[in-house]
Amino acid sequence: MSKSYQSFLDDSQERMDKSVEKFHEDIRGIRTGRASTGLIENLRVDYYGNMTPLSQMANISVPEARCLLVKPFDPGGLKSVEKAILGADLGLSPSIEGPALRVTVPHLSEDQRNKMVSHLKTLAEDAKVAMRNIRRDAIKDVEKAQKDPAGDVAVTEDDVKSAKDDIQDLLKEHEARLEELLKSKTAEILEV
Repeated sequence: MSKSYQSFLDDSQERMDKSVEKFHEDIRGIRTGRASTGLIENLRVDYYGNMTPLSQMANISVPEARCLLVKPFDPGGLKSVEKAILGADLGLSPSIEGPALRVTVPHLSEDQRNKMVSHLKTLAEDAKVAMRNIRRDAIKDVEKAQKDPAGDVAVTEDDVKSAKDDIQDLLKEHEARLEELLKSKTAEILEV
C-alpha cells in the first residue's frame, strides 16, 4: 500500500538532509588546531576582479599535521591568495615559498578551543531549529491536504496521524546525524 503522504515525507527528508549537509559544510571551516583543507578551500579570492573560491584556483594539500600548502594554478594569483587568507581572520599565517604558499596552523589555547566548541554548539542548535521548522511546515501541509479533499493528494485522518509520526521519526534520525557530527568535531577541537 502506498502512503498518500509520501511526497510530504520525501520533501521533508530532502530539506532535512540539506540542513545536515549545510551544518557539515559550516563546521569543516572551523579550525581544530590541525591542518585541514576545509579551513581555506571556500575562501573567496579576488582573482582578476572576480571573487573566486580558493579551491577553484589552487591546489590545496596537507604535507604536515600543522601546515597547508597552497599552489595556485596561475602563479600570478599568489599575492591575492595570501591577502585572502590574511583577510579571513582565521589566525593562520601564510608565507610565500617559491610558486606556493605555506600556511601554518598554530596551536589553539584552551580558551580558543572552548569558544570554538561554543560556536559549534550554536551552529548545531541553529540547524536543529531549521529542521524543526521543516517538521512543522510538513505537518501543516499534510493537515492542509486532509482538509482539502479536492486537492492533488488524498489524505485521511489516519494518514495525518501516521504522517506526524513518520515526520517526527525523520526529525529524530536527522538530529542524531547532527549530534554525531557535533560530537566528532567537538572531540577534534578539544584534542590537544
